[in-house]
Amino acid sequence: MTYVPLSLTDLVIASVLLVISGALSLAFRLGLEKTIAISAIRMVIQLSLVALVLKFVFEIGSPLWTALIALLMLAAAAFEIISRQDRRFRGWQSIALSAGPPFVAGLIGTMIAAVAVIGGDPWYAPRYILPILGMVLGNAMSGVSLVLDTMTDNVTRDRGAIEARLALGASAFEALNDALRRGLKTGLMPILSSMASTGIVALPGMMTGQILAGINPVDAAKYQVMILLLIAGATGLAVFGAGLGAVWLLTDDRHRLRLDRLEVKTSE
Repeated sequence: MTYVPLSLTDLVIASVLLVISGALSLAFRLGLEKTIAISAIRMVIQLSLVALVLKFVFEIGSPLWTALIALLMLAAAAFEIISRQDRRFRGWQSIALSAGPPFVAGLIGTMIAAVAVIGGDPWYAPRYILPILGMVLGNAMSGVSLVLDTMTDNVTRDRGAIEARLALGASAFEALNDALRRGLKTGLMPILSSMASTGIVALPGMMTGQILAGINPVDAAKYQVMILLLIAGATGLAVFGAGLGAVWLLTDDRHRLRLDRLEVKTSE
């Protein structure tokens, strides 16, 4: 098997089903045709720009450029997490809680893959670091967004019961236990569902891409298993870190519920 390059015509053909979806949205008056078009155009532009940047970074192989791109990816993930919250923490707390857990989880997962598993020469080459970090950050971002959104919603709704527990001497984790458990389950569910359905319901994008590029399916499956294990583990670390951090920020050392640290997202 050999690699088959794709032309612009091939990409246009691949968009036919999406165009049909837009037409159906228009026919059923769903109002999604504009969103579909903008999302598709944005995706193409973003991937094109990223591809050009990665090509440049891969060619020079500079650790400095690799670190810079990694920081930009982290900043983008933190921004997305913050922007998705209906109730977000104020100021630096929101940034710390949105960037900290994904950063730590992404760093650990990427180091395990690049140093211990793949063992490339050098291990810090951008072709190893950046793709793995991107996949880990993307999933950690979704998990952290879900756990924070679920927890702040539940704590706000159950404010009376939580304050009663705190007044009776319960610790922060005892008082917010239900909200924390719901948040953790919600944050972990997407990656767990993805792992459970992989190989039976669908072939993951990474494995499919490798097979289409001519890689042996067995080798492609090994890489996919490795990536999914790292993504699931890193996402779990990020979700638990964000959940525990939220408990800490939602209470203080005087056993008070601090909903004043939250601000409601204003509708545009």
